[in-house]
Amino acid sequence: MYTVLVCDDDIAILDSVEIYLKLEGYSVLRAENGRQALEQVKNNEVHCVILDIMMPGLDGLQATLRLREKHNIPIILLSAKSEDTDKITGLSFGADDYVTKPFNPLELMARVKSQIRRFTSLGSMEVKEGVITTGGLSLDTLAKELTLDGEAVKLTATEYGIISVLMENLGRVLSTGQIYEAVWDEPAYNTEKTVTVHIRRIREKIEINPKDPKYLKVVWGIGYKIEKY
Repeated sequence: MYTVLVCDDDIAILDSVEIYLKLEGYSVLRAENGRQALEQVKNNEVHCVILDIMMPGLDGLQATLRLREKHNIPIILLSAKSEDTDKITGLSFGADDYVTKPFNPLELMARVKSQIRRFTSLGSMEVKEGVITTGGLSLDTLAKELTLDGEAVKLTATEYGIISVLMENLGRVLSTGQIYEAVWDEPAYNTEKTVTVHIRRIREKIEINPKDPKYLKVVWGIGYKIEKY
């Protein structure tokens, strides 16, 4: 049984989300602020975190930063703000997904299922056995590990999914829609900024100069590719 941590200072939302998660067969942990969420993750095995942004004390964004220091578990942020800048901020802080309040509980359940599936498999797309290498970048599809010049690169499940689909298509340009559908396993609709933020985070981990990347390159107006060397 997978465990989902729900963190929100609104008890009514906590109660509602808990009911839907249990109906889907998940074990549920609760927290009312960021500090409680960190304690729950520290003391329990958690497979997904649903985290409200606006909370007293340690808010959702700061809690996300703290979680990302040690964990790559999926984080879904909840916020009453729907502006693109707020979504980008949340993703930049290390979140995997973003849901705007008020939300459809069934949509949230679908996103939880998608994130857990990706987290537990570290990539749901079919992969070839063996190692894919380009330059100093190497993807072990069996160990589910990316290395750069022999050093392991720490990735979240979402970042691994993106790098996997790009490495599986070395030298081929994939649109943001193609990347999103392969990694998130759902139709792409207005998802360009979501993919772009994750691409930026990956570049910061694998490029000496993210503004002049050697491996993960943009083809303006078309999409992204991993350069083949």
